[in-house]
Amino acid sequence: MVDMTAKPFYLSESDCKWVEDTIAEMTVDEKIGQLFFNMGSSRDEDYLKMTVKDYHIGGIRYNPGTADEIYRQNQILQENSKVPLIIACNTENGGDGACTDGTNIGSQTKIAATGNAEYAYQLGLMSNKEAAAVGCNLSFAPVSDILYNWENPVIGLRTYGNDPKRVAKMAKAYMDGAHENPGFCCAAKHFPGDGLDFRDQHVANSVNTMSCEEWDESFGMVYQTLIDHGLEAIMAGHIMQPAYARHFNPALTDDEMMPATLSPELIQGLLRGKLGFNGMVLTDASHMVGLTCRMKRSDVLPAAIAAGVDMFLFFNEMEEDFASMKQGYLDGRITEERLDDALHRILALKAHMGLHKKSKTELMPPKGEVHKTIGCQAHKDMQKEISEKAITLVKYKDKNVLPITPQRYKRIMIVYVKGLSAPGIGALFAAKKSPAEALKEKLCSQGFDAFLYESPIEKMQQQIQAGEKPDINLYFAGKTPIKEFRESQDLIITMVDIPGGFQPVARPAFGMTKGGGEIPWYVFELPVVVIGVQHPFVLADIPQARTYINTYDSKDPTLDVLVRKLMAGEEAFTGEDPVDSFCGIFDTRI
Repeated sequence: MVDMTAKPFYLSESDCKWVEDTIAEMTVDEKIGQLFFNMGSSRDEDYLKMTVKDYHIGGIRYNPGTADEIYRQNQILQENSKVPLIIACNTENGGDGACTDGTNIGSQTKIAATGNAEYAYQLGLMSNKEAAAVGCNLSFAPVSDILYNWENPVIGLRTYGNDPKRVAKMAKAYMDGAHENPGFCCAAKHFPGDGLDFRDQHVANSVNTMSCEEWDESFGMVYQTLIDHGLEAIMAGHIMQPAYARHFNPALTDDEMMPATLSPELIQGLLRGKLGFNGMVLTDASHMVGLTCRMKRSDVLPAAIAAGVDMFLFFNEMEEDFASMKQGYLDGRITEERLDDALHRILALKAHMGLHKKSKTELMPPKGEVHKTIGCQAHKDMQKEISEKAITLVKYKDKNVLPITPQRYKRIMIVYVKGLSAPGIGALFAAKKSPAEALKEKLCSQGFDAFLYESPIEKMQQQIQAGEKPDINLYFAGKTPIKEFRESQDLIITMVDIPGGFQPVARPAFGMTKGGGEIPWYVFELPVVVIGVQHPFVLADIPQARTYINTYDSKDPTLDVLVRKLMAGEEAFTGEDPVDSFCGIFDTRI
């Protein structure tokens, strides 16, 4: 039996009675429904009512929308659900993970670059204050992964770095901040730990290859820290951990090795047993290939619950998946004991949130609080303050380049390099103005003659689109006398804008012309400043950069801070590299 009076639930006798009475009154279908986290695909009122009345879902994580849209969606769900819902959001970096008009406070890596856990605390506090204002009560955060491999495509800027002690300290600080919001809880991810494999479990298997001893000192220490301080939920990743799986089951064959979401060895042996976690466990998204490639979907659903997971993310097709989960219970793959255990943890979490003490109309915060909280000035000020502390001068070989002033470098050419990667969802919401255009405007306002580089290939494309025959030799495009190139500008800023990954890790997309300016071959011809405005591992592809800066994002306040620091000089850069931006490669340091 689950001890609901113990950490992390701390339920009273009356709270426990609500859990027991609620479960006792449930039909089989209602019990099965509680196991599901739905990915809300619509905010249509009839659809929302159907999900809670016909499928009895236990929780929801929804598609993006404005604060008003999300508030109304959550209001409909809570007022029509027989049992109050867990409503989750991805507030890893700010309130914009709960609603599109929320505040982006700063990525976890950017927070880590400040070296100050207080900012991780403020991230947890402010992000989830905005989330709570629209009716959310659980954050799928903090991301508790450790970035050991710069080619890992999943974690990107979603980590407090490569030092387990810093990750543990800042993840705990985030959780402490989130807990300042009454009834708000956290689900740390992605157990047993991402950041080693170069593959993406969205599209392939993923493996944590550490020995048991190595895991204990790193990921194990991070999770133990969070568990000891009251973490309520953990998201199991579609990540294998062979060493510990075989530790708990020495007879396990290679073919039987499963990701944590399907592994009783990792959930019941390592997480519940060794680490003593008494809270709720949920899966990562169930459409990811790291899960779906292991067995038929009709078997995956009951297998995850049977392995020790309590809630399943998400439906593929509601009727079909519900039937598969129910069949797994009816034929005994999900035992009565395991179902009862899962239900107790799910409802205990809801009671810990205090949801059972509120009427249906009280489950949502007052509507008037939404716009007082979302995007408030204090949160915007924190975003700017973090930028001040975080922007990092990673490499500075030419000690006389900074400061950059109009008197020293009047003419600045900005070379904008984008990423070569699979198009992501972020591309759908890309800003109309590029970061390079924004930087140019900010420099010009300070008295510089800044201009954007136009590559020979772009010129050729324009000629072709205009129905003209290109007058450029592709192989030698842009090739001019070095003297002429030097006299055309005083300084060059190469701005590399590579979004965080998924699938293969994103890399710069160069034009590859022999004489063009896309690739900074000219670092000894002119002063060159290379700036990574998202992905912090640009030096792997531009090792010749002699002055290299990471800003961690290209938000407008961040670019304001960047320009001010460039003009102030070396001493203005106080950020600390939290991820080894040199990528462990010899030539990135020379």
